[in-house]
Amino acid sequence: MNISTSSTNSINLNALAAALDNAARDRHEIDPLTPQHAFTLEQAYQIQRASIARRHQRGEQPIGIKLGFTSRAKMVQMGVDSLIWGLLTDAMLREDGGTVDLSDFIHPRVEPEVCFLTSRVIDRPLTMLEAAGYLEAVAPAMEIIDSRYRNFKFTLEDVVADNCSSAALVVGAFSDNIRDLVNCGVAMRFNGHAVQLGSTGAILGNPLRSIVHASQLLSKAEMALPAGALIMAGAATAAEVLTPGLHVSTDIGTLARVEFFTAAGAHQ
Repeated sequence: MNISTSSTNSINLNALAAALDNAARDRHEIDPLTPQHAFTLEQAYQIQRASIARRHQRGEQPIGIKLGFTSRAKMVQMGVDSLIWGLLTDAMLREDGGTVDLSDFIHPRVEPEVCFLTSRVIDRPLTMLEAAGYLEAVAPAMEIIDSRYRNFKFTLEDVVADNCSSAALVVGAFSDNIRDLVNCGVAMRFNGHAVQLGSTGAILGNPLRSIVHASQLLSKAEMALPAGALIMAGAATAAEVLTPGLHVSTDIGTLARVEFFTAAGAHQ
């Protein structure tokens, strides 16, 4: 994907991108940026891309995009009302059924999602009728979100600059049940006990609609998403705080289960 960044301005967007990137790498909180640096939403996306470009320079590879705030539950939980999006790299992937080390994060939370795999390049706005034709498969997934801001508090511009709080993702087995996702039950469990119950209908009414929104956002940003890319469609429920010693699983309709463990021991 092309993630070229616009030139800096008086706010010094590259310096803000570096601050966020360093916070993520060193796993330390920083104060929200907007109280001292009043940047626009457009500039927030420039900061985001500059921050992710630093990761690419270190060898991380782009693998897709994520949508955020696609459910009313997430909007209410985070106090915003706009759909946002971020960029994914291969370093964010965690193994399905594997163990996640919470020391890789600051204050991680997890949410159940649907993940699509593209079959064709998405380089223009798509209609709802076209969306499925650009997809190869779908999988249950979970995203680990981890705001780099102190106390998980931020403005809309802050969270966009921070790559929409994206930190890691666990993707389950893919299937071709792309058109059967309108109102599937979603159950996320900690050690076998349900902590979030919901429906895929909470994702824009139909998770396929996330492909339409993604194509519009990509077009506006003059970006293209290649075949074989991931699209995380957004959370179906609110997020839950992760603690050590958990078995975390998510079941979505007839899709296979996705799961991981959190390492036992203190989370630093």
